[in-house]
Amino acid sequence: MSLQDELDAITARTRTLVQPERLAFSEQATAALFESGIEDRILGAGALAPEFTLEDGATGKLVRSADLLALGPLVVNFFRGRWCPYCVTELETWRDIYPELRARGALLVGISPQTRRQNDFAVQQHKLPFPLLSDPGAALAEQFGIAYSVPIDARAYYRSILVNIPFNNAGRSYDTACEADWRLPLPAVFVIRQDGTIAFAEAHADSRVRPEPTEILALL
Repeated sequence: MSLQDELDAITARTRTLVQPERLAFSEQATAALFESGIEDRILGAGALAPEFTLEDGATGKLVRSADLLALGPLVVNFFRGRWCPYCVTELETWRDIYPELRARGALLVGISPQTRRQNDFAVQQHKLPFPLLSDPGAALAEQFGIAYSVPIDARAYYRSILVNIPFNNAGRSYDTACEADWRLPLPAVFVIRQDGTIAFAEAHADSRVRPEPTEILALL
């Protein structure tokens, strides 16, 4: 199965299990995000990728993009968090083809706004061989043009389905959360050449749609 086939299967299962009114709200939220024009602001191929220094979830060490690019091309996978089944499925797909990616001389990192502890949980639970880096407040995602704030009505929706984004992102409760705790990235993949320019960029307002990792391998 392709990654998209797996994601479509998640969507099909969700539609059989979730109440119609919740499904409708989710569809409306996706449409509103698309209509915001965020997809038009994504940093595209040919642009210079922002440099970054972010904390590795497993080791707590700082990881610098410049150091990674000194070793080879870099694939950056922005994901929302370990609470998102689409994101987890995508990370597992990258896990399964990671040896082939390394054989081509490339490196891979996953980046999300979630805390180091949450990233470490994801690495251990899903046996990921690549680092997951913390991007507090989706500040780096903002530089790539893919960050947004969860709208107020959507925050209540996430709370109703027991997804605690402020806790995942900052270890805070709904009542003590600040605005930055509600920042998320569009799920996205960027391929960065060793000279720092972007060779490939794809992100979607619809989190159920992701670029196909096997196709990205062909670019490396």
